[in-house]
Amino acid sequence: MTLKGKRAIVTGSNSGIGLGCAEELARAGADVVINSFTDRDEDHALAARLAAEHGVAVRYIPADMSKAEDCRALIETAGGCDILVNNAGIQHVAAIEEFPIAKWDAIIAINLSSAFHTTAAALPGMRAKGWGRIVNIASAHGLTASPYKSAYVAAKHGIVGFTKVTALETAGKGITCNAICPGYVLTPLVEAQIPDQMKAHDMDRETVIREVMLQRQPSRQFATTAQIGGTVVFLCSGAAEQITGTTISVDGGWTAL
Repeated sequence: MTLKGKRAIVTGSNSGIGLGCAEELARAGADVVINSFTDRDEDHALAARLAAEHGVAVRYIPADMSKAEDCRALIETAGGCDILVNNAGIQHVAAIEEFPIAKWDAIIAINLSSAFHTTAAALPGMRAKGWGRIVNIASAHGLTASPYKSAYVAAKHGIVGFTKVTALETAGKGITCNAICPGYVLTPLVEAQIPDQMKAHDMDRETVIREVMLQRQPSRQFATTAQIGGTVVFLCSGAAEQITGTTISVDGGWTAL
């Protein structure tokens, strides 16, 4: 399929899942805006590389997704969008009674509230065109829970609920809104954790991945960033026109348990 002529904005996309989504959208022909809170030469170089590799326009726009005004300004600065992928997210692990208030506030702001602000800013343009695709990157933790991740689980459950409301408010208007719920994905952040896990458990790489890191993922295989990006591209295709307000799990069977 081709998304030529469509502009996509992917939040939190200078690495990991967001970058995988940006790459697959560019591969499908969309012009892409990538984003993070930094404003480094390498961020803009990444945009230039994607543009050169895929023959599309790619732009890097810095914006702090913890700030409402930055979220909305991102959409305005980009000139609106046809495709919005709300991906930005952070994590912190602690027991509820020990969870730092500042960390709770930051996780809710970046993982949940940012999607509200970007969606609110993007919808008028989508309504005017009669076409739009909103994809929220939730998590298996948007459908189930784990201890010590109260803010993350609350935010991701909130994203799933927000997805449903957005779908209902845009139904029949040429706009769809869905959530992708990944399990464990092999990102640079996860890759960096593997040596420490090997040392801590005195296991080789494959064993620690299978028995420790992917213990809750029945496939015992990581999803890839390209697979998440490919699912985003599918949700932008004609085949997905009547898919809205739902979740698609890319979790190796985690939420089937």
